[in-house]
Amino acid sequence: QVQLVESGGGLVQAGGSLRLSCVASGTVFGVNLMSWYRQAPGKQRELVAYITPEGSTDYTDSMRSRFTISRDNAKNTVYLQMNNLKPEDTAVYYCNADIQPTIGPRFLNYWGQGTQVTVSA
Repeated sequence: QVQLVESGGGLVQAGGSLRLSCVASGTVFGVNLMSWYRQAPGKQRELVAYITPEGSTDYTDSMRSRFTISRDNAKNTVYLQMNNLKPEDTAVYYCNADIQPTIGPRFLNYWGQGTQVTVSA
C-alpha cells in the first residue's frame, strides 16, 4: 500500500516563505520522477516543478525564479521551497510520483491528498 503524504502548507503573508514536504511510504521499491502540482479554486491543476532521481529539475516559468524543488532519495521524499510568495500562489499543492510498488518492471503513478497554501496580501 503506497501513499504520498504532503505537509508544510499553511497561511503566510505576501513575501514570506514555506517549505513543503512529500514522503512516499508503504511498499516502495523505487521512485522515479517526482513533481509538485497546484490547483487554485476554479482553475485547472498545473505543474509547478519536477525532479528526476539524479536531481535534474524543471519549473513552470512563473515559478522558476522563486521556487526550488529538491529530493532525498534515501528518504523517498521530495521538497518544494517557496520564497517571495504572492497571493496568486494560493492553491492546494499536490505531490505526484512514479513509484515501483514491488520488485519488477511496473511503475505506477500516485497522487498525494494535497496541502493548502494560502498567501495573504
